[in-house]
Amino acid sequence: MEALRQDDPRRIGPYTVLARCRETASAVQYLAHDTAVDRPVVVTAARPELAALPAFRRRFQAEARTADRLAGGWVQPQLDTPADDADDDLPWTAGPYVPALTLSEAIELVGPLPERAVRILGAGVAETLSRVHATGAVLQGLAPGTVLLAEDGPRLTAFGPLGAAVAAEARPGGQLSVRLGYLTPEQVEGEEPGPASDLFVLGLLLAYAGTGTTPLADGPAAEGAERIARTDPELGAVPEELRGLIARCLAKDPADRPSAGTVAAELALEGAAGLAKGGWLPERLTVAVTEQGVRVQELVSAGRSVDAPADGPADGPADAAPSGAPADVPGRELAPARDTRTTQLGDIGRHVPRTDRPTTQLSVPLELTAPPAAPAAGLPAVLPPVAAPPPRPLPVPAAPAPAAPASPAVGRRSLFIGLAAGAAGLVVGGGGVLALGSGDGGTTDDPKPAPSRSGPTVAGLPPQPRWVYTHPAAEPPPLTAALWNGRLLVLTSENGATGVDLRTGRRVWENTDAAKGQAALPAGQDLCFVAGPSEFLWLSPKDGKVAHRAGYADGFTGAPNLAVSGVVGTFGPVVWFTGSNKVTVKAPAPKKGKKRGKDTQVVKSYLFAYDVLQRKELWRTTVPTGRGPAAPVYRLITIGQDDFVVRQSTGTLTPGDVKAAKGKAVFRGFDQKTGKLLWSRSFGTIAPDGAAMGDDRGLLYAAVGDDLQAFEIPAGKPKWTLNGTTGTPYGTPVATGTLLHTTNRNQEVGAIERETGRLRWRRSTEAAPGTAAPAVTLSTTGRTLLAADGAQVTAFAAQDGRRLWKFQDIGSQDPKGPTVTAPYRVLAAGKTAVVQRDRIFYAFPVA
Repeated sequence: MEALRQDDPRRIGPYTVLARCRETASAVQYLAHDTAVDRPVVVTAARPELAALPAFRRRFQAEARTADRLAGGWVQPQLDTPADDADDDLPWTAGPYVPALTLSEAIELVGPLPERAVRILGAGVAETLSRVHATGAVLQGLAPGTVLLAEDGPRLTAFGPLGAAVAAEARPGGQLSVRLGYLTPEQVEGEEPGPASDLFVLGLLLAYAGTGTTPLADGPAAEGAERIARTDPELGAVPEELRGLIARCLAKDPADRPSAGTVAAELALEGAAGLAKGGWLPERLTVAVTEQGVRVQELVSAGRSVDAPADGPADGPADAAPSGAPADVPGRELAPARDTRTTQLGDIGRHVPRTDRPTTQLSVPLELTAPPAAPAAGLPAVLPPVAAPPPRPLPVPAAPAPAAPASPAVGRRSLFIGLAAGAAGLVVGGGGVLALGSGDGGTTDDPKPAPSRSGPTVAGLPPQPRWVYTHPAAEPPPLTAALWNGRLLVLTSENGATGVDLRTGRRVWENTDAAKGQAALPAGQDLCFVAGPSEFLWLSPKDGKVAHRAGYADGFTGAPNLAVSGVVGTFGPVVWFTGSNKVTVKAPAPKKGKKRGKDTQVVKSYLFAYDVLQRKELWRTTVPTGRGPAAPVYRLITIGQDDFVVRQSTGTLTPGDVKAAKGKAVFRGFDQKTGKLLWSRSFGTIAPDGAAMGDDRGLLYAAVGDDLQAFEIPAGKPKWTLNGTTGTPYGTPVATGTLLHTTNRNQEVGAIERETGRLRWRRSTEAAPGTAAPAVTLSTTGRTLLAADGAQVTAFAAQDGRRLWKFQDIGSQDPKGPTVTAPYRVLAAGKTAVVQRDRIFYAFPVA
């Protein structure tokens, strides 16, 4: 970290700039003070000479959006971005400061990392890559200077080729030239990098972390590209336990490389955070990180910009660590460099970046801050392309809906493979050069995937959706979604119901009569049953027209003006629902000489069974009225041989119900044929809103504190207990065959034996911990388990827990567009899983 220069800003947005941290190819990072909450932040401001290029601004903003979407886990959340991106403003982002060293600094300080530290580093990076690859995108942001080692685990700081570039410059015609610091075998062959390319670079990083050197670096620089494409990496110095995995990452054929999720699981099955508990860095690194944080806090406490000589050296913040060793390394002496333009801090001089020979493919060349040097004798500055691939959009996270293809104009986004030479040393396989044009013909920074029937080409990627349906923005968003007989996706909204062909994703009909419908259920093979707010409707699946209707107010004998509260569940053609109406209670006959009292009205509530095929009521039974007053809302827990079990929604419990339950959930069993209440009881200490479900074997599975317990129905006798992790309660499980599939708030899913509770497998979805457990859904065959949360959908093999793929819909590509916060939902029918997020529906093939 160095003092601010005369032309550096003293304030960026709401932040007071304190010091200059690091200058990259595309931006300058500053330590700043957030005076509103009194904390240090790192502000990344675009380099002024590049910010004038529209192509640069689009790329900078696109990578900032990617970072924002990936926030959580090992990606620091963004605190702020400019409120106005006018042309005369520098693009910038702000994030929290975390004390840390870059990987290159750590290696220079202590040498190779211990095997456990390499595992945690690799698992953390792979977990983030897995989230990126779930969108079908490529990170292209890995380098020793963009991976940070913090006290609790690794952090990523670059989210695209611009953030990890070793050189970026403006070219004539408004083009932006971005040179990457590494090559992969497919890039050498002239192909566009894919998700597997990130795994190749991850293999280089892990080898570097474990040995202090980079595979394929030894040998003549001119043959660097050939070694990357043809030569087997030298991994003899890699720890034996990691050698096989790293070798697979460095496979020449992208199809032979493991997925990011596989790497994360092999390195740390319990997750990087779990393995890092209790500390993970060598003591010397821990001390350096701690001292760095203390000194930054002292600087923030002073509350003023560093633009005068200080008494001692200062250190750079983690999110903006300089290339090379940190200034706060104990015992390391740096010769001061003469600088007549700026005032430095103590002995810290401005150093010209030098080639890091041990990390050749991943190094920062001299050209980063100096004019291009003359090429070494006999070597071209840039190799001609091995093969000229067609212009394509840069691989950044994909948005949900298909977009128009990029313009095929030559030079708009062409990828070249080059070899850069500099006076301080050669960068082997010096990386791809991305030429971004200045034209405005289409926004391709966030391309949307076009639906395809082809399967994934890289392990871990989701299959291409069979179709994508987007509910019109001019209409209200869907309230409910249901699959009808494997043929239709039926949506209800404030305006009506919509039918979408499940084979093609085409909207085939809409019906305004079914506005605010609660459910769409099969009524045989010919009709679709919808429970609306005032009537039952039977719709034709062909055109959505109403074939029959039954109003609540006059359709149920003895219950005039019936108001239906909600559908409880279905079993075959039978629908269970609750409803209520007001009845008049006549005042008792007065005593002689007294006036007759006034009649009163009370609410009477019922549980109904209704046959949607015969369109008639089967039975009704009186139930206690809920809060409101209105009929209680019941949630179906399980269907047994002769009964079904419900639990009342906590929002409809009266104060008397809550007091009587004494903090426990109350379950009720009703006879299927007569509706008679068979029993009412609590099971253990299940909370009123604790996750619970039952099966056809007479067992109830429920979250009890941090554990999952099984009880016999209706006796309530505990059968087994599966212990959980403190503070991460279980969610609602699902059963198939002999297995019960579990989910918890630690974003883990698993499988246990239904009879014994013995754990068969447990896997992490690798999503950032949230406030709720993922919702799990089984495919119709029971072979695929899909876990949906607020960040992604993860598919697992239900039998053994193999992670199959992930999917993320990252929302609008417009930087000023609305942020999509709706959670994912999965519906399964046949060999199709329909994934919903807000207005967008994807149909994925599943086993």
